[in-house]
Amino acid sequence: MTEDSSLRPVYGATPRAKRRAIEPLRRTTERVGLGSLAMRLAEVQAWLQDDLISLEREIADLTERRAGDDVARQAAQHLLRRPGKRIRPICVLLGAQLAGVEVDEGMRHVAVACELVHAATLLHDDVIDEGTDRRGEVASRMVYGNSASILAGDYLLIEALQRVAPVGSPLLMKPLLSTIEQMVAAEAVQLEQRGSLEPKREVYLEVIEGKTASLFRWALSAATLSKGEAQAPMLDALAQAGTALGMAFQLVDDVLDLEGDPEDTGKNLFADLLQGKLTWPLIVAAEQDPGVVAALHALSENEGGSASRLISRIRATDAIDQTRAFVEEQRRLALEGLAELPPSRALDAIVAVVDAAVNRKK
Repeated sequence: MTEDSSLRPVYGATPRAKRRAIEPLRRTTERVGLGSLAMRLAEVQAWLQDDLISLEREIADLTERRAGDDVARQAAQHLLRRPGKRIRPICVLLGAQLAGVEVDEGMRHVAVACELVHAATLLHDDVIDEGTDRRGEVASRMVYGNSASILAGDYLLIEALQRVAPVGSPLLMKPLLSTIEQMVAAEAVQLEQRGSLEPKREVYLEVIEGKTASLFRWALSAATLSKGEAQAPMLDALAQAGTALGMAFQLVDDVLDLEGDPEDTGKNLFADLLQGKLTWPLIVAAEQDPGVVAALHALSENEGGSASRLISRIRATDAIDQTRAFVEEQRRLALEGLAELPPSRALDAIVAVVDAAVNRKK
C-alpha cells in the first residue's frame, strides 16, 4: 500500500464493502457530536480503502454457501454475514504501516485471521453465556444449535491459523497461539466466577486482559513480529497501546450494557448483568453498596430478585462515572505507548481509532 492508495480506482468494489469497516465508527462519532473525530476516521477509511475492501472480500468469500457445507460451517457463515466493527484487523493494517511492512497478500491474511479469531470467540461465548442475539441478529446457536456453534468457532480458529502459518515467522505464530490460550483461560475464569458472584477487581482485570486486550495487543504487534528481527522498543510501545485499547474497549462495553441503545449495540440492555457476568460498574457499585451483591444473588437464584431494583442500585452509585474515568485512564495509557513512536500518518490514524473506540455507542 502506498501513501496515495486512496487515489487509485477500486475495481469491482461495492458500496457495501466500503462501508463495513471504519464507517460505523465514523457515523457513531458524528451522531454524538464528535465531528472532528468523524472527519479523522473518514480520512483513515479513505487511506486504507483498498485494503479494507480486500478484507471484506476475503470475509465475504467465507460466508458463501457451498455444496457440501456442513451445519457447523453454516453456523460460522451466519455470524460472519453480520458486519462487525473490524477494529482488530484495522489495527493489524495500521500496525503494518507503523512497522514499515508492506500490506501484501500475507499481511491481509493476518488481518482476516485476527477477525476470525474474534468471531470464533463470539460463537463460543454465545454457547457458554446462552446468548440469544449477536450483532443485531439471532445468535448462530439459536439457529443451528450449540454443538454446531462450538464447531463453527473451531473451524474459524483453524482457518485463522492456516492463514497466519504461511506468513513465515514463528515469532508471529507463537504469540498468536499464546493469545488464544490466554483467551480460553480467561473465559474459564469468567465461567468459574459467574457461579460465585463475588465482585473482585483483580479477577475482572485478569479476565478482560486475557479475553479482550490480548487480541488487540497481538493485532497491533503482528506486523512488527512478522519482521522476524529484534524490535523491542516498538513492540513494547505497541503492546502497551494494544493492551490499553483492549481494556478500554471492554470497559466501554460494560457501560453500554447499562446505558446503550439495543438498536446500536445489537444486544439487549443488561445482558451481561443478567448472565451474572462481573462488569466494572457492578464491582464498583458493590464496593459502595453491599446491597448490590445481595440483589445480584437474589436475581441469579430466582429468589424474588428484581433486575430493575439491581440496576437502580448500581445507578444510584457513581459506578458508571468511575468506569468512564477508567476508560479515559486506559486511553491515556494507549496514547502514552504510541507517543514512544515517531510521528507518521499511521500513528495519527491509530490515535483516531483509539479515540473512536472509547467514544463509541455500539
